[in-house]
Amino acid sequence: MRNVMILVVFATLGGVGGAGAVESEPAAKDSVQAQIILTVSEGKRLIAKAVAEMPVVKKALQDGMVIIARGTTNTYVAEELTGQKIAHGAYVIGWTGPAKGGQAPEPGERVEDIVLVNGQVQPGMSMDDALNALKVGDVVIKGANALDRQHKTAGVLIGGGPNSSAGSTGKIYPVVVSRKAHLVIPIGLEKQVQGEVIDIANKMREPIESLNAIPSMFLVTGDILTEIEALELLTGASVFQAAAGGIGGAEGSSRLICRGTREQVEKALAIAESIQGEPAFLE
Repeated sequence: MRNVMILVVFATLGGVGGAGAVESEPAAKDSVQAQIILTVSEGKRLIAKAVAEMPVVKKALQDGMVIIARGTTNTYVAEELTGQKIAHGAYVIGWTGPAKGGQAPEPGERVEDIVLVNGQVQPGMSMDDALNALKVGDVVIKGANALDRQHKTAGVLIGGGPNSSAGSTGKIYPVVVSRKAHLVIPIGLEKQVQGEVIDIANKMREPIESLNAIPSMFLVTGDILTEIEALELLTGASVFQAAAGGIGGAEGSSRLICRGTREQVEKALAIAESIQGEPAFLE
């Protein structure tokens, strides 16, 4: 009887998809698959390459404006869109590091938000000037700190102190929405959080006494681009995440399974091989 009960439980678990369960169609008879493991920095590079190939971005580069807000992933995006090398740490507003030890970005000359008009960098154009000129179809690229991929939402940590404001997100988001511009959110799978970002954002703003500095969270929606969407965009294969984490530099890594035609999957492997070995953001 016990064995029968166990089989029933297994059958029930297998037949009912829980929250966040992988939903996939049965693989086609002529499809193949391969796994790809990407570190956090490799994932950032992959996402940046995919951002450059997004139709809305390519169109705005041709006859519109693209604003690249500062951030770690956007450092790679800026490199891909401008073809220029950017010192890691110079294009970052805030960052998260270990509570003890770790490595901080080297102090250096700060790079301001990059604005491209018709594909050309505008050295003297500030974020405020760019937002004032933003129009329908233009693109703003802004990273985030928390990912709820299932519900296509993200959260950005902001302020938290008595004199804090909504930061660059609070400045950017209302303009993007009101002008009907595109908000592209490049964000790695290592930022996937447990639960729904909308619930987390509501909890973060509760007026509870804090024993240390706790930020609030700004909820945003837009074109979310993780390593999954990046590989799908660049190859046409279907991709799902099978596992995460590792050691020896693979902490926070993503294990992805790519399925499709042999040509699609081989292209995914070739792209992965071309970015694998990307140095950590801070060496």
